Amino acid sequence: MALISASRKDPAAPSQDPPPAPRPGLLTRLRRKRFSTQTLLVGGAVIVVGYLAVVPLGYLIHDTFLDADGSGISLDAFSRAYGGNSQSGDMLLNSLWFALGSAALALILGTTLAYIQVRTDTPFKSLFFAASLVPLIVPGILYSTSWIFLGDPQSGLLNALLFKPLTGTSPVNIYSVWGMIWVQGLHLSPVAFLLMVAAFRAMDPSLEESAAMSGASRLTVLRRITVPLVRPALISAALLMFVQSLESFEVPALLGLQNGIYVFTSRIYFVLRSYPTDYGAAGAYAIGLLLIAAAGVLLSSWLQRSSRNFQTVTGKAFRPRPVELGRARPVVGTAVILYFLITVVLPVAVLVYASLLKYYAAPSAETLSSLTFDNYRQVFDMPLAFTALKNSLILGLGAATVVMLLTSVVSWVVLRTKARGRRFLDLLAFTPIVIPGLVLGLALAFVYLRMPLPIYGTLLILLVSYCTRYLPYGMRYSSAAMAQMAPELEESAAVSGASWFQTFRRVLLPLMSSGILAGWVYILVVSFRELSSTILLYSPGKEVLSVLIWEQFENGQFTTLAALGVCMVLLLVVLVALAYRFGARFGLQGQADSSN
Repeated sequence: MALISASRKDPAAPSQDPPPAPRPGLLTRLRRKRFSTQTLLVGGAVIVVGYLAVVPLGYLIHDTFLDADGSGISLDAFSRAYGGNSQSGDMLLNSLWFALGSAALALILGTTLAYIQVRTDTPFKSLFFAASLVPLIVPGILYSTSWIFLGDPQSGLLNALLFKPLTGTSPVNIYSVWGMIWVQGLHLSPVAFLLMVAAFRAMDPSLEESAAMSGASRLTVLRRITVPLVRPALISAALLMFVQSLESFEVPALLGLQNGIYVFTSRIYFVLRSYPTDYGAAGAYAIGLLLIAAAGVLLSSWLQRSSRNFQTVTGKAFRPRPVELGRARPVVGTAVILYFLITVVLPVAVLVYASLLKYYAAPSAETLSSLTFDNYRQVFDMPLAFTALKNSLILGLGAATVVMLLTSVVSWVVLRTKARGRRFLDLLAFTPIVIPGLVLGLALAFVYLRMPLPIYGTLLILLVSYCTRYLPYGMRYSSAAMAQMAPELEESAAVSGASWFQTFRRVLLPLMSSGILAGWVYILVVSFRELSSTILLYSPGKEVLSVLIWEQFENGQFTTLAALGVCMVLLLVVLVALAYRFGARFGLQGQADSSN
C-alpha cells in the first residue's frame, strides 16, 4: 500500500517531468520511411527486377491478344498459329518428346556418373572434371555441328567409316527426333552431373550402411535408400533439364529443320523469318511454350512438397565410404573412358578436323594430304569476326558484372531485411528461369518496337536480354554467398558508424567475393555463347560470335564455321582459365574444386 501511495501523484501539484516531444506529423513520418536506405533499396530492386522480368511478358501477352486494328481483344493470332494446316499437333508432340527424352537421357547419364564418381572406387576420376567442363564451354551450335559431321547420313564419319564398311547401310541419321534427343541429352548431361554430385556428397551414407548390414543387397539399397534420399535433387535437376531442352534453339534448328521437324522454338524462328512477318502468331507460339515451361515448374513444386521427409544433411560430420566395385571396376573404368571419348574427344576432334579441310569429307589419304589452314586465314581476314569478338566481349563482361552486382543487392534485401514484399522480389528474380530465350527475345522486340526508347538494334537491348535471362543464376550464386555470412559482421560495422553503402562495399562484397566471382565466370561463359534470344534482336553490325557462326551455317560454309568455332572455344578456355587464376586469390579455386 505504501508503494502504491508513493507512486501516486497529487493532481494539484505542478508536474516536474519535461513536456513530451511533439509527435512528428504524418508527412514527416512518411518522408522518413520513404527515404530510408532500406526502403530505397527495396523499391529500387523491385522496380529494376520487375522491369526486367515482367514488362516484356506483359507486352508479349498484350500484343498477342490485340486484334488487327488495335481496338480490342482477339484470338485470331492463336487461330493462325494453331488452326488450319499449321500441324500444331505434330509440333506439340515433337516438343514434348524432344524435351522429355533429352531430360531423361541427361538425367540418367549425369546421375549415374555422379554416383560412380562420388560413391565408388572407380578409376579415372580425373576424367570426370574434364567431361563436365568441356561440354559446358562448347556452345550448343558447335556441339550440334560437330554431331552433323559425325552423324550425317551421307558424309557423317560414323556411317562412312564404321557402319557402311561393316553393314553396307547408314543407320545413323542425326536429322531426326532421336538424333536431336541424343545431342541435347549429351550436351546437358554435365549439368545434371554437377547437380547430382553435390547431392551425393551432401547425403549421409549411414542409412545405406545400416541397410547393407541388415542384409539388403546392393541393388535394394540403391533402389530403396539411395534414390529416395536424392529425390529432391533429382526432381530439381529433371525440371532444369526439361526447361532447358524445351527452350533449346540450336539443336532443333540445326538438326530438325533439315527434315521438317518443328518444335516451338524452331517454329517461332520460322514464322519470324517468313514474309510478311506474323508477330501475332509468333506470340501465340511463345505463350504456348511459356505455359508448358510454367506447368513443368508447378509440377516440380508439387512433387517436391514432401522433400522435407528426405532431409539428411545435418551438422554431423561424415565421410562417405566408397563402394568397392570389385571385379566390375575394369568394366566401369572402360565405360568412363567411353563416355569421355563420346562426349568430349569425338566432337572436339571432328570440329578441329573439319576446320582444316577445304570441303568436308570423310578421312582418306587424299583428304588428309590436303589439310590446310586456309579457313583460319579466312576467319582472321574477316572484318566482321573482330566486330563480333568485340561485341561478345562487351556483352559477356557487361552482363556478368551487372547481374552479379544487381543480385548481390537483391540477395541482401531478401535475406537480411524484414521489408514487406521481399518474398515477392525473390519470386520476381527467379521468374526468368521459366522464360525460354527465344520467347524473351520476342517479348523484348515487342517492348522496344512500341516504346520510344531508341535501343532496338543496339547492343543495349542485347545486354538487357542477357541480364534478364541470367538473373536467376546470379541469384543462386549471390544468395548462397550471402547466406553463409553471419549478420553480426554488418551489425559491427553499423555500430562503428559505417553507412549501409560502406558496409556493403567494404564488408559484404569482399566476403562474398568467391561466390560472386564464381557466378561472374558462369554468366560470362553462357553469355558468350548465347544465341536463342540474340538471333531475334541483333542488327547488322551488332553481330556476336554465336550469330556469326549461325550465319556461316546458313550459308553452307561448314569448314569456315568449324575454324571460327575452334577459335571461339579456345578463347573461352583462355577466359575461364584467366578468371579462375584470378579468382584463386579469393578462394574461388577451392570452391570450384569442392563443387566438382
